[in-house]
Amino acid sequence: MTNTETMRAMVLERPGEPLALRTRPLPKPGPGQLLLRVRACAVCRTDLHLVDDELPDIPYPIVPGHEIVGEVAAAPAGSTHRPGDRVGVPWLGHTCGHCGFCGRGEENLCDEARFTGYQIDGGFAEYTVADEDYCFVLPPEYDDVQAAPLLCAGLIGYRSLRLCGEAEHLGLYGFGAAAHIVCQVARHQGRSIYAFTSPGDDAAQDFARTLGAVYAGDSDRPPPRTLDAAIIFAPVGPLVPAALRAVRKGGVVVCGGIHMTDIPAFPYAILWGERVVRSVANLTRADAREFLALAPEVPVVTHTESRPLEQANEALDDLRHGRLSGAAVLVTPPLP
Repeated sequence: MTNTETMRAMVLERPGEPLALRTRPLPKPGPGQLLLRVRACAVCRTDLHLVDDELPDIPYPIVPGHEIVGEVAAAPAGSTHRPGDRVGVPWLGHTCGHCGFCGRGEENLCDEARFTGYQIDGGFAEYTVADEDYCFVLPPEYDDVQAAPLLCAGLIGYRSLRLCGEAEHLGLYGFGAAAHIVCQVARHQGRSIYAFTSPGDDAAQDFARTLGAVYAGDSDRPPPRTLDAAIIFAPVGPLVPAALRAVRKGGVVVCGGIHMTDIPAFPYAILWGERVVRSVANLTRADAREFLALAPEVPVVTHTESRPLEQANEALDDLRHGRLSGAAVLVTPPLP
């Protein structure tokens, strides 16, 4: 157990305001929870949606951050985790465990689910608490900064990829933290990747090519061939009809984000032919176990930029304006 009674945290106190660096009491774990010393936490577009007041019913004040790499500081009696263990904490932080969704292995759809860094204080802090059932052992091949993006960009990307079935020719719309991981997994599986970015984003297109994309171009232009499936990571509604026009009959368009601008009206003709549009909601523990075992086999290489905790606002602004290749990761100094 730690001998400190306070911690620093970056707190969202009111809508539309930047995060504030605050000193807070150390959180107290409840039954079945771990107290974690945060070692790293990646910055996700969902954090940006939170800060920009684009998610409903935000319980202010709240500490964002849901790609947490932490060290167990305290664990309940009988826990499989021990002080000093390294664990990862993802977006899905709690489910009821007894509803129909949970019973069918669809816990990602549980109506009583609670989410890290949104309804539960997250990892933009020196300490946090987390349900031990939603803490995962991380592959030792990754250091703290390298591991952090696996916990959302990796997990949500992996679930999105699974929903594409056996698609051989796969489009990725938006090439940031999630897409750069999905690209590597998909190439490992023998798929061909077609990357689409904001028009004129040459840096992102070059980045996609270095990771093995057979094509990289502007999202307002058609691909060089018909696609079997597409994943949309950019939260831009007009990309849905664009992707539908790009996929073959029977193809699928997967929307991989929690928030998207309005989808404009489009002609039924581009949906006809048994094309499918579907969303991805959260993740399951099975997703986490599968992906965290697969990542070192690929091996997935995460591209990161480390920032100190107190630079969370700057990292969010860089994400907002497309100045990141890969993921920004906030780090806290080691204990003295």
